[in-house]
Amino acid sequence: MKQEEVKKIVRKKYSELAQESQGCCGCSCNASAKDISESIGYSKEEIDSLSDADMGLGCGNPVALSKIQEGDVVLDLGSGAGFDAFLAARKVGENGKVIGVDMTKEMIDKAKKNAKKYNYKDVEFKLGDIEDLPIEDNSIDVVISNCVINLAPDKDKVFAEAFRVLKEGGKLYVSDIVLLEELSDKQKKDKNLIVGCVAGALQKQDYLKKIKQAGFDVQILGEDKEISKTQYKGINLESLKVEGIKNIMENKKCDCCECEPCECEPCECCSCCNC
Repeated sequence: MKQEEVKKIVRKKYSELAQESQGCCGCSCNASAKDISESIGYSKEEIDSLSDADMGLGCGNPVALSKIQEGDVVLDLGSGAGFDAFLAARKVGENGKVIGVDMTKEMIDKAKKNAKKYNYKDVEFKLGDIEDLPIEDNSIDVVISNCVINLAPDKDKVFAEAFRVLKEGGKLYVSDIVLLEELSDKQKKDKNLIVGCVAGALQKQDYLKKIKQAGFDVQILGEDKEISKTQYKGINLESLKVEGIKNIMENKKCDCCECEPCECEPCECCSCCNC
């Protein structure tokens, strides 16, 4: 299936979800948004205080995993109705800022409405594609994303864009669905599995490899295999929680010359080393 066709299917589905009272990221959703969110790591207080923003579309709680600090600028990839963006705003405080990017106009409209309702003045929502972010280079302290990157056809672009917009030393926190075995051809073409965060998901090791290839130092923070039973009809997958740190050493040159030593060995013309 062509990339634009995938995006069209995803955009249509999430436009519809934005106009409903709740959604679901899985392919078997008999539970309420509240129950889903509690099962993936949100507190009762977080859910109840932002009930209109919680649509049960996540597979983890990246804000809870993150090291967001007061004054940070945070970017939420695939911000939906604003739930994670508002939780991040609580951490950054009055001196910080949160930006949410979503490809669906209806979700952006819903998030803006929620921002006004919950009085979050330092949260901005932008219509855009996470493969081509409407964000300046080196302007973000922390990027978060919750069960969204699996929906993007070109994940290399997504991680490259996250790397581009982060400041040196900036951090990426992602909760996402990854596969633990191959899907059948029929499953890969199933529209319900495409919008349900499954058909576009990568194998776990391929997903981690792409983050590393974008330049990030990667650490696995958690793995939730139970979500396979609760939301995905037993499909062999998991919710993977990852931290990525923008590698500031990659393009560092020696102080005494213009060569670029590797991370573990001195360069040939001097004793400099990036370790």
